[in-house]
Amino acid sequence: MSKPAVVLFTRDLRVHDQPALTTALEESGQIVPLFVLDDRMLETFGAPNRVAFLLDSLADLRRSLEARGSGLAIRRGDVVAETVRLALDHDAGSVHLSEDVSAYAQQRERRLGRALGATRIGLDTHPGVTVVPPGDLAPAGSDHFRVFTPYWRRWRAEPHRPVLELPARVTTPAGVDWGEIPALEELVSGETAPELPPGGETEGRRRLGEWLGQGLARYGERRDDLAADATSALSPYLHFGCLSPGEVAARSFGAEGGEEFVRQLCWRDFHHQLLAANPELAHEDMRSRGAPWRDDDEALEAWKAGRTGYPLVDAGMRQLLREGWMHNRARLVTGSFLTKHLGIDWRVGAAHFFEHLVDGDVANNTGNWQWVAGTGADSRPYRMLNPYRQAERFDPHGAYARRYVPELGTLDYPDPIVVHEAAVARFRGAAA
Repeated sequence: MSKPAVVLFTRDLRVHDQPALTTALEESGQIVPLFVLDDRMLETFGAPNRVAFLLDSLADLRRSLEARGSGLAIRRGDVVAETVRLALDHDAGSVHLSEDVSAYAQQRERRLGRALGATRIGLDTHPGVTVVPPGDLAPAGSDHFRVFTPYWRRWRAEPHRPVLELPARVTTPAGVDWGEIPALEELVSGETAPELPPGGETEGRRRLGEWLGQGLARYGERRDDLAADATSALSPYLHFGCLSPGEVAARSFGAEGGEEFVRQLCWRDFHHQLLAANPELAHEDMRSRGAPWRDDDEALEAWKAGRTGYPLVDAGMRQLLREGWMHNRARLVTGSFLTKHLGIDWRVGAAHFFEHLVDGDVANNTGNWQWVAGTGADSRPYRMLNPYRQAERFDPHGAYARRYVPELGTLDYPDPIVVHEAAVARFRGAAA
């Protein structure tokens, strides 16, 4: 009889289309599902919004596993030490893990491989965090793509992994200590956003069903309409793996509106393969900006609070504070304003977003920030988004701005903290 296997969940908190879970069940029969609340990750990335969403997702995953006859073991501490300990406690023959791309995730996988190897326990890694695994696609003469359009062409033509069937039953060895899911205040301090979405695969699949049935068909024409709120808003569920990106792509391909929506999933994969090949991009420029960043604490605080005097910028920043999420068009406008109107380092903006975004993801957050700052994969690094023109195009009646900035048009609303024309002249002069 095969030895049991440990399935170490990380950013793949689901039972649908879960390669690590499915393969472990096929090969070992009995498994011990495990999630480790990693103290190092909590210290570095433990923002209240993301931790609250994570705890929701863990509770939902535990319920899904219990409905199939198993459970979810919860541990806290060093992920390698806790995984090895559980594997030894249950005489496991292998540990199954979904591959991830950040420097920390890659280091974690190497450490785990070494520690398990010393105890003669195997480590099996699987896809599942992206649609196409990082490293599977590469142009001639390189191990990864640095430009999106040729990546999209290859990605779109590539046969994708088939969506796996949902396991009907998950069998677990006797005597597992499942542990308790802690309360939020035991893990982090600080308040969550007032309108934070609930986490978990169940909620994610409900929203996915609604999106495919009611939103996808008009995505292409409405995705940049800020007031319409016509994007999927599935990014938190993709970030935590409550939804399989492969299943989302498979169910969207070929449907009306699907092509443009799936292109956004490809952007997500593009940033993941870029970071996998260049882990330093989380904190280093992909290409030099060629001009020094400015320090302006007063302007930075106004930007963070949504008090810049530019309604579209302020609406986006206040949406972030209220919901722990922001419309992608608003992310572009607010990011361009910080880096090009104010000349403040993209890393400062990325850190603020990490503090609040429930979908805060190293690959996507830093990839998008570098793109808008002109230091990343943008083929037009000196583009500068005009917040007035962006408002005319994407919030022509001001409904989005008024939703988040109710004092617009009153004496309580501030004057612009920077004159647009002066900011353009300064940016163009620095870029010359």
